[in-house]
Amino acid sequence: MRRSLLALVGDSGAGYRPQAAQEAIEHSCAAVGISVEQRWFESAEVASPSGIQELSGFDGIWIVPGSPYKSLEGVLAAIQLARESGIPLFGTCAGFQHLVLEYVRNVLGLRGAVHAEYDAHADQQVISRLSCSLVGRTEKMTFRPGSRIAAIYVRLDSEEQFHCNYGVNPAFVPALKASKLKIVGWDQQGEIRAVELEDHPFFVGTLFIPQYSSAPGAPHPLVCAFLKAASEHELRATRDSPTRRFPSAHQEAPK
Repeated sequence: MRRSLLALVGDSGAGYRPQAAQEAIEHSCAAVGISVEQRWFESAEVASPSGIQELSGFDGIWIVPGSPYKSLEGVLAAIQLARESGIPLFGTCAGFQHLVLEYVRNVLGLRGAVHAEYDAHADQQVISRLSCSLVGRTEKMTFRPGSRIAAIYVRLDSEEQFHCNYGVNPAFVPALKASKLKIVGWDQQGEIRAVELEDHPFFVGTLFIPQYSSAPGAPHPLVCAFLKAASEHELRATRDSPTRRFPSAHQEAPK
């Protein structure tokens, strides 16, 4: 069986369940018959050119929860690499927030845009504090018809778990609507909860945390779709470079 290499980018000791993504990957592998190896990257590891070079050899990158990250620059560099190189990328919770931040800075050109958790007094807070905390809450989602995420779910709604205090600042919604980073998921109040990038193999961000509701025998559909995209990337990369060398993938997510 072929194997894909998945990178999980985050920080150990961040105060959430870092093993949840690892377990969700295992659930999905068993369900879809895909073999993967996982490698954990601390955010500071990918802040250096050598770290990004190593990350470029992976078939999928998952930006896991844990904001504020120890290295904002590292996380944004990992997201930019995936966006520009066509590597499947999945960002959940804080990963979603930083996916949006990277896009606003590097594609929309608002270099001064910030995440409020790093600078609570900045003017251009593309990610701002939510008026109502979503920590520990389960909310009903509505998905955009015709979107990738709706096709993955094969329906237009779902109930999902959250654990966050920050989200997209409404002031930046018009700019996002005019861009290729499409808003594809909302909660019952119409607030943005999911985005996906057009013309990319898989570039999906969700403010909710799908790994929390994954279980053996019942993997989350978004995790399954991410793994399938990573497997397709591995097939393309191997076809284009038959002598492809694999980076180390032995370091597991912290418990």
